Amino acid sequence: MKSKNLEPPQVWARVAGVMYLLIIATGAFGEIVVRGTLFVSGDPSSTAANIAASESLWRVGIVGDILQHVFDIPVMLALYLILKPVNKNLARLAILFNLIQTAVLVANSFNLIMPLFLVGNAEYLKAFAPNQLHVWTQLFVRLHSYGFGVGLVFFGLTCLVVGYLIFKSGYLPRILGILMIIAGLCYLTNSLALLLAPTVAAVIVPAILLPALVAELSLALWLVIKGIRVEAWKMRVVEFA
Repeated sequence: MKSKNLEPPQVWARVAGVMYLLIIATGAFGEIVVRGTLFVSGDPSSTAANIAASESLWRVGIVGDILQHVFDIPVMLALYLILKPVNKNLARLAILFNLIQTAVLVANSFNLIMPLFLVGNAEYLKAFAPNQLHVWTQLFVRLHSYGFGVGLVFFGLTCLVVGYLIFKSGYLPRILGILMIIAGLCYLTNSLALLLAPTVAAVIVPAILLPALVAELSLALWLVIKGIRVEAWKMRVVEFA
């Protein structure tokens, strides 16, 4: 008899959980280890010098960011397959929001590539004063943070839809759905504050994102360790049919 743990919905749950954990790990590496140590707010010269001195680390951070979006594709598909018996159209909507978020953040990666050109030794850079290059380097890194905020608008909407579907599913704990809805509201608050009231954003970040981290980490760990209630999922599939 085929083991319950090998049934398709459990496989999808494990895939989603593992990929989600990888997304969290690579995201934390980029934000904390790379940009958190090399970017110096209000000091373009130090930021440029740090990137120039740690070019390999900066490049690894960029690759890590891109890998996040690679990992996001199987997460999208797995969550869709798991949640579509609840409401197929809403599950599709979650994928659409997530795809836009991913596309925005992939394009946003170019803002982290540009500083590598600006801190280099190419001959054409001599046409500009060093302080100009340093300011542009700082601006591109700052632009990346705003691009990230724009992407999180769509991810916040993704979290709201996914949270609702989890809450209504009957085969995943309702508390996970509530946590994901809270995560969506936190992401939307963070992004809207960044775009509409940067002074407010400076006060509430990163605290506003901690509930989102708890929610996503809880969901990822649950999917890896516990998965879903397969029999309840099958019943929803029958009802859906």
